[in-house]
Amino acid sequence: MPTVPSAHPAEDTAQTARTVPDTDIAALLERGRALSTPVLRAAVDRLAAPMDTVAAYHFGWIDAAGNPSHGDGGKAVRPALALLSAEAAGAAPEVGVPGAVAVELVHNFSLLHDDLMDGDEQRRHRDTVWKVHGPAQAILVGDALFALANELLLELGTVEAGRAARRLTTATRKLIDGQAQDISFEHRERVTVEECLEMEGNKTGALLACAVSIGAVLGGADDRTADILESYGHHLGLAFQAVDDLLGIWGDPESTGKQTWSDLRQRKKSLPVVAALAADGPASARLGELLAADAKSSDFDTFSEEEFAVRAALIEEAGGRDWTAQEARRQHAVAVGALDRVDMPREVREQLLALADFVVVRKR
Repeated sequence: MPTVPSAHPAEDTAQTARTVPDTDIAALLERGRALSTPVLRAAVDRLAAPMDTVAAYHFGWIDAAGNPSHGDGGKAVRPALALLSAEAAGAAPEVGVPGAVAVELVHNFSLLHDDLMDGDEQRRHRDTVWKVHGPAQAILVGDALFALANELLLELGTVEAGRAARRLTTATRKLIDGQAQDISFEHRERVTVEECLEMEGNKTGALLACAVSIGAVLGGADDRTADILESYGHHLGLAFQAVDDLLGIWGDPESTGKQTWSDLRQRKKSLPVVAALAADGPASARLGELLAADAKSSDFDTFSEEEFAVRAALIEEAGGRDWTAQEARRQHAVAVGALDRVDMPREVREQLLALADFVVVRKR
C-alpha cells in the first residue's frame, strides 16, 4: 500500500495542490449561484403544495416555520462547472444555466433520499427534511426534483437538449447504482479498494462529470469534447469523494455540520476504512476484528466517543488516512490532465484548474 509521510494528509493535500492566483473562486461560485438560483426557484414553484414548501426548506430559502431564511445552500460547485462547460464550447455561460439547474435538481434529489436512507438528522447545520417534514415528504420531493430536472431540459426542444437529457439520465442511473453499492457495503465485512472506487465513481463522480459536460453539450460541443470534459469531472469527483471520506471520519463537526466520526457511526466502508483493512499489520488486523464485531453488536448505537476514536486511530495507524489523501491527489492530477485534450479559451481552462484545486483542498 502506498503511503505519504504526513500525519495530517488533509493539510498535506492542501500544500500539494497548485494555486491559480488570477482566479477568484468565490466569484466563480457566486456567478453559478446567481445565474442558476432564479431558474431553480421558478422550477420549485411548479411543485404542488406542500412539496414546494418542503423543497424550499431543503434549499435553505425558508426555515422550518416557513419564514424567509438565508441558510447554507451548498457551495454551488456543480452550477459553476456547468457554466464553465458552456464557455469551454465557445458559448455564453447563460447557455449552460438549464443544465446547471437540472444537475442541481438531481443532486438534491439524491441528498433528500440519502439523508433518509442513512438516517442523517443534520445537513448544512440544520435538521434534514425527513426529520422536519417526515420520510414521505423527503421521498416525494426527491422524486419531484428528479422529474423537474428532465422537464427543464426537454422543454428547450432542441437536439442539444435531448443529448444533454440523455447524459443526465445516464449519470442519474450511475448515481443510484453507487448509492445501492454503498448501502450493500455496510453489510459486508470486506470491500476491495477497487469496489470502493467504482462505487464512489458512480455515486459522486458521475454527476460531477455530467455537470462539467452538460453546458458544453447545450452549447453545441461534439461528443468527443463532452466525453473529455466528463473524464475531468469523473476524476474530480473521485478526488472530491476521497477528501469527503477523510472529513467523514476526521472532519471538524463545526465545519462539516455532521457528528464526530460520522462515517464510522454509519458503518460506511469509505476509502480510509477499506484501504486500512487491505493493509498488512497488527492495526489492520485489529481494525478488522472490531468492525466485524461492530456489525453484530446490539450496543453499536450506544458506543462512546472513545470507542469510535479507537477505530479512527487504527485506520490511521494502518495507513488508510494517508493512502486516501494520496489518492485524492492522484485523481486530481488525472482530472486536470484531461483538460490538455480540449481546445478552449485560456481563461476557462485556468478557472477549471482552479475549481479542481478548490475541490481537493476544501476544509469542509
